[in-house]
Amino acid sequence: MHFQELGSSVYIHIPFCKKICSYCDFCKMYYNEKMVDDYLVALDQEIKKNYQNNEIRTIYIGGGTPSSLGIDELKKLFKIFKIFKMDYLKEFSIECNIEDISEEKLKIFKANGINRLSIGVQSFDKRILKELNRNSETDIVAKILLAKKYFDNINIDLIYGLNSETLTDLQNDLNNFLHLDLPHISIYGLIKEEHTILDVNKYIELDDDSFFEMYQQIDKTLKSAGYNHYEISNYAKEGYESIHNLTYWNNDEYYGFGLGASGFINNIRYDNTRSFNNYLKGEYVLNKKEISLEENMENEMILGLRKQVGVTNKIFYKKYQKYIEDVFDVSKLEKTKTGYRLKESDIYISNSILIDFLLY
Repeated sequence: MHFQELGSSVYIHIPFCKKICSYCDFCKMYYNEKMVDDYLVALDQEIKKNYQNNEIRTIYIGGGTPSSLGIDELKKLFKIFKIFKMDYLKEFSIECNIEDISEEKLKIFKANGINRLSIGVQSFDKRILKELNRNSETDIVAKILLAKKYFDNINIDLIYGLNSETLTDLQNDLNNFLHLDLPHISIYGLIKEEHTILDVNKYIELDDDSFFEMYQQIDKTLKSAGYNHYEISNYAKEGYESIHNLTYWNNDEYYGFGLGASGFINNIRYDNTRSFNNYLKGEYVLNKKEISLEENMENEMILGLRKQVGVTNKIFYKKYQKYIEDVFDVSKLEKTKTGYRLKESDIYISNSILIDFLLY
């Protein structure tokens, strides 16, 4: 049975942060108690207005920094979610910054059904953390060991490719991750996005050859340790792949609630406003578009080919009543028993391959 048939997914955006990272281009703002209180009221109203009373399979609370909220604010947030039908809830994730992890917050998460943590570590190296404008004073290992007392399903995010980072620095980060024996890691190459601190400071990005060398080191290290490279930026032990994120890569529908969130419901893709004032006034959606059959098939390929398993013929035909090879040129892909996927040698240059699947 295809995942989407078992229920919808929900993404909730919490835009507040105690500190702004140098690379971040997500919708975010500095934490302020009054703004948090106003925001939670508006979030509650948006969900009540747009939730269609269907069963929910996964929930992902992202940001920003959801864990920057205080205990009472977290209780208000979880109370908002009582509206969701969660009898078949499989995965309930929340993003945390390492410095926010405490016994009290972990207990609140656990008591309210959270069963997966995604922890923003980015690096174990204090010098690199300072360059990324991250908190470099917290004992990362101690905080993760505390989290492991409450949760088995933990992801950490790591960033690689800072222009001052060496292969030794990268290997030390990977070794620290492996020593913690966590089931999932999301690992991203550092990109200078517009209007970020890196952009303002005219940061010079690492050259492509060095990036590729780091990618190869990551891939070799994690696969040797038994991690499955199930999606371009994600590695997991068997059974710990992110169910929620697979919603996106399977081109299935999901709600997006909160400032700057995006969603895909009833064949409509939409983006919420990034204007705090407009959001508080109930002007939630900035733009929306009905997706054509051609666009849906494009998305099925571009998103699905990010996965190691690729796109399956059976699901593609079930959704679109067409065969993959009758719609797309698949000559650059590897044919599998069930469909098509990227060749192993092409994963690193995936963007240049995936653009071929734009029909217009």
